[in-house]
Amino acid sequence: MLQTSMEFIAALCGALFAGAALYINAVEHPARMSCGVQAAVTEWTPSYKRATWMQAPLAVVGCACVVIAWLAGSSVWWLIGGVSLGLVVPFTHLVIMPTNRQLLTV
Repeated sequence: MLQTSMEFIAALCGALFAGAALYINAVEHPARMSCGVQAAVTEWTPSYKRATWMQAPLAVVGCACVVIAWLAGSSVWWLIGGVSLGLVVPFTHLVIMPTNRQLLTV
């Protein structure tokens, strides 16, 4: 029961994260850029702050649930998927944050 519940929560977190990322990349960002650079930067700041508070917890909770599911008997593939989801957080901090900080100061 624990294993299945954790797998479900992890899959839900991953699906919500992927859906949000797809929406941002396919819809929101192109629309933002079509308004011109200054408007795009102005709109990006509040959008980024809101997305951070949604997507970072989804990645962390999804990863944690997968680790629990794996400890409860799930396959190593669940662990690989969950760790991949969790690695989004340090990747963002190390690779993407320098650019985001510059955009936040504009």
